[in-house]
Formats: sequence, C-alpha cells, structure tokens
Amino acid sequence: MSVNKNALIRYKTIDKCLQNKYRKWTLDGLINACSDALYEYEGREINVSKRTIQLDIQMMRSNKLGYNAPIVVYDKKFYKYEDENFSITNIPLNENDMNVLSETVQMLKQFKDFSLFSELGGIIQRLEDKVYSEKTHQSSIIHLDKNEKLKGLEHLDSLYQAILKKIVLRITYQSFNAHKPSKIIFHPYILKEFNNRWFLIGKSNKSNKIVTFALDRIISIDFDTTTTYNIINFDGDNYYKDVIGVTVNNKRAERIQFWVDKKNAPYVKTKPFHKSQRIIKETDNGIIFNIFVKINFELERLILGFGDSIEVIKPKKLRDKIHSKLIAANNLYNQQE
Repeated sequence: MSVNKNALIRYKTIDKCLQNKYRKWTLDGLINACSDALYEYEGREINVSKRTIQLDIQMMRSNKLGYNAPIVVYDKKFYKYEDENFSITNIPLNENDMNVLSETVQMLKQFKDFSLFSELGGIIQRLEDKVYSEKTHQSSIIHLDKNEKLKGLEHLDSLYQAILKKIVLRITYQSFNAHKPSKIIFHPYILKEFNNRWFLIGKSNKSNKIVTFALDRIISIDFDTTTTYNIINFDGDNYYKDVIGVTVNNKRAERIQFWVDKKNAPYVKTKPFHKSQRIIKETDNGIIFNIFVKINFELERLILGFGDSIEVIKPKKLRDKIHSKLIAANNLYNQQE
C-alpha cells in the first residue's frame, strides 16, 4: 500500500502523542499536534480535518500497514495505547520483511569498496544486526558472484574519487605482456566491471587514444595535482555500444551470424550475447542468430566457450579464426604423452 509523506508524519505524531502517558489526548488535541508537525515539516499551514485523524487512527489500528496499534478510547473522548509500551516504531519485522532486508544487505555490501557508500556502511551494519537479532541465521537466497581475493580491488575507491574530482593520476602499470612496469600520467574517465574484473578507462598524456587498464595489473597509484585534468565529454554507453566486454578496437562493427544447437539455443535466446541480437531463423535442430558488434577477444572467447554447440556462419574471417583455434585445441588433446 502506498502511503504519502503527510500521512506518515501524522502517524508518527499520533504515535508520539499516545506514548505520552501524562497527558489526556482528545481528538482535537491530536488534530492540533498533527497540524503543528506538518507546519514544522512543510513550512506552511495544512488543514487537518477531524475525519482525517479518525481515518488515521483506523488505519493504525488495522493490519494494512502492519501496525495493529492497540488504540482505545476511554471516558468516551480520550485516546491512548492499551499497551503503554507500544509504539509503531517498535513493531517486530515479519518473516517477509526479514528476507527482503537480509537480501538487500547482502547486495549493498557488494559496494563496500567505494567511499560513496562509507556512510551507508554503518546503516548496513545496523540493518544486518537487526535482521540477525530477529531471525535465525540462514544462508543468503541471492548470491552475487564476487572474488574478494581479486587483485586491484584496493584501488577502486582511489580511482573513483579521482574520476569524481577530476584528478590526474600517476599510475605504475604492468600488463601481462610487459617485461617491466611502466609509469604513466593518466586522465581517468570511467570504471567498468566485466566478468567479475574491474577496468579503468581514460587517456594517458602520451596519447590521445582511449585506453583500458585492468585494475589487477596496477601496481601503484598517486594523485598528480600539478597536471591539468583533460576534460572531455566521454560517454561510456556510446563507447561500448558495439562491443562485448572491454576490448574496443578501431574496427567497424559487423554483422555476426551464428547457429546454436537446439539444446543451447534457449540459453542464448534468453541471455543474448549482445543487445543487438536478433533471431534470423528457427529450425528443427537449432536457431540462427545475428549480432552487430566489433570482433574482439571477448567475442571469440564467448563463442569458443560454447564448444561444439555453436557454429559461426559469417563473416568468413571470424569463422576461419574460430575454426583454426578449434583445430589447435583438438591437436592439444591428440598429442601423445
């Protein structure tokens, strides 16, 4: 049930009034208290009618909001809580509330590496304490894949802050192919997550090209406040629109047509390779799909991951490349020990 802000203010005010055992509360007294509270919150006079407060009391007594407030009338005109210790703020959470909160806590904890959520961290901890104090500990229903041992996660917040505040970085970086680390002056634009790995996208001082750094290959980071940040209108959504993964090359996007067998086609149908994916033809033994993307490393790995259940139809260069990789893989298994 949707409840507007003014109604919640009134419920909270009525609750506060009825907790005051040293005053007798008439309907007019509750009306005045609610009017004063609304004026304090809104900064303007809001008419609160007798009928409104009567309906509020009725709503608080009901189970529609989960309050079940034991509001009683005595001496035919005064209102109070039959249970003097009752408050709508002390209502125990039901099982569904517990499950929702428990899963929400688990999801929010995934963002603990960012200082953006540092203040939220205390709230999450209190929520977690509340949840587990009112229910028996049970394993999470929702499991989000995250590798806590992945190198580079410790850099996430520093990089986030640099992007947010437009600060140039001095990065020591060593790619898998490099024999030794390089020191790079870098202008960071966005952080991107793909396949449970994080990447930093931006430009170096030596090149005008957009480059991608894997966080697990960053050795160290320092802020460079003496270099002017190169501000550009970088649109990550547009930059990656024709790409699977993070590898963006200078090639043009192409129509990639592929067949998937009957067993695996439903998986590809419900979990598309790319947002451009379209069904071209359905047959008795599978489905032919089209996607419009740039050919890159991630696309090749995705296709190879389906093994013998997929066939690239076109373009020929991609078909030939996948074919040669499968032959090489087959040769590995045919080698004599």
